[in-house]
Amino acid sequence: MKFASFRARFVILSLIVCISGFSQGMLLPLISFILENREVHATLNGLHASGLYIGVLVSALFIEAPLRKYGFRPMIIAGGVIVGISMLLFPVLESIWIWFLLRLLVGVGDNVLHFSTQTWLTQSTPQHKLGRVIAFYGLFFSFGFMIGPKISELVVIWEPLPFVVSGILTMMGWPLIFLLKGAEDAMPVDSGAPITLFNTFRNFKAVLATSWIAFLFPMLFGIFEASLNSNFPVFAVRNGFTISDITWILPAFSFGAILLQVPIGALGDRVGRSRLITVLLVLGGVTFLFMELYSSSFAMLVMLFILAGVFVGSMYSLGISYMTDITPKSNLPAGNLMAGIMFSLGSIVGPVIGGYIITASGGNYYFIFFTIAITIITLLNISFMYRRRDVA
Repeated sequence: MKFASFRARFVILSLIVCISGFSQGMLLPLISFILENREVHATLNGLHASGLYIGVLVSALFIEAPLRKYGFRPMIIAGGVIVGISMLLFPVLESIWIWFLLRLLVGVGDNVLHFSTQTWLTQSTPQHKLGRVIAFYGLFFSFGFMIGPKISELVVIWEPLPFVVSGILTMMGWPLIFLLKGAEDAMPVDSGAPITLFNTFRNFKAVLATSWIAFLFPMLFGIFEASLNSNFPVFAVRNGFTISDITWILPAFSFGAILLQVPIGALGDRVGRSRLITVLLVLGGVTFLFMELYSSSFAMLVMLFILAGVFVGSMYSLGISYMTDITPKSNLPAGNLMAGIMFSLGSIVGPVIGGYIITASGGNYYFIFFTIAITIITLLNISFMYRRRDVA
C-alpha cells in the first residue's frame, strides 16, 4: 500500500529524520565517553567530534547536482545506507582515526538525508503553513536527538551495543520512503540552469546575497548541538558528574526544544521571524550565563538545559523558515545546502573551541562561550532588521 497525501509524505520524511537525529544524538556523547575513558585530551576529543560535521560540509558542495539529476528518493536511500553501514562498522574497526573517518561518512549520509527531505518539504509546503510544518519536522529530529544520549548509556553494558542499535534502526528507517506514491518521480524545482558544480557555487553566491542572515541561525544551532553533546560530557565528568547524570542532563536541551518548537514556529508565521528570533536569542544568552553560575548543580543544570532548549532549540527550523521567506523558490535547494554548510561550520568550530576552553580553564568554565556567540549573532540580526526596514 502506498500513500499520496502531503500529510503521509510529511510523516514518513519526519520519521526518517527522527531516526537520523537519534543516531547523531547517540554518537556524539558515546564517543566522547569512550575517548575520555581512554584519557584522550579534551581538545583532541572535541576535534574528533568535528569529523561528522566535516562530512556534512564536504558533501554539501557536491550533492545539489545529483539531487537535481536523480530526485529525492534515490538520495534518501543513499544517505540511509551510508549512515546504517557506518554505524555497524564502528564496533568492528577500533582505531581512533578510522572512527574519525566513519564519523565523516555518517556526516555525509546524514547531510544527504537532511538535504533531500528538507528540500522536498520546503518546496511542497504551502507558504501559510511553512513555519508550523518545518517546526514539526525539527521536532521529530529533536525527539530522536533527545533519545540518543540516553541510549549511549548502553555502553556500560557492552561497548558495541549502542552502535548496533543505531545501525539497525537506521536500516529500518530509510525503506519507509517506498511507502510514498510518486516518490520515484519527485524532483526539485528546475532552476533553468545546467546542473554543474560551477552553477552550484553561483547559486550559493546568489542565496547569500539575499538571505545571509538566515544562515547564522543554523550555524548557531550547530555550535549548540555539537559542543553540548561532545564537550559537555568531558566538562561534566571532570566536575564529578556520573555518566547517568550526563545522559539525563543532555536530553533536557532537546526536550526543551520539543516543548514549544511548534508553537514558536507558528508564532513566527504571525509576528515575523526576525523579531521573534531576537527575543529568543536574548533569553537564551541569559540562560547560558546562569549555567555557568550553577555548573555544579545537577537539578539546576537540568532545568536550565530545558530552558535553553525552549529559547534556542528552534534556531535551525526558524532559520530554515526565515530563509524560505526571503529566498526565490528556484534557489531553495542552494539555500537548504547553504544552511547545512553553515550548520556544519558551527558544528566543527563549536567542539574545538569548547574543548579548548575546558582545557585552558582547568575545567572551571565552559558555558560563557555560548553567551558570547549568541550576543554577536543577535547584534548582526538587529543590524540586518534595521537595514532591511530602511530599504523597504
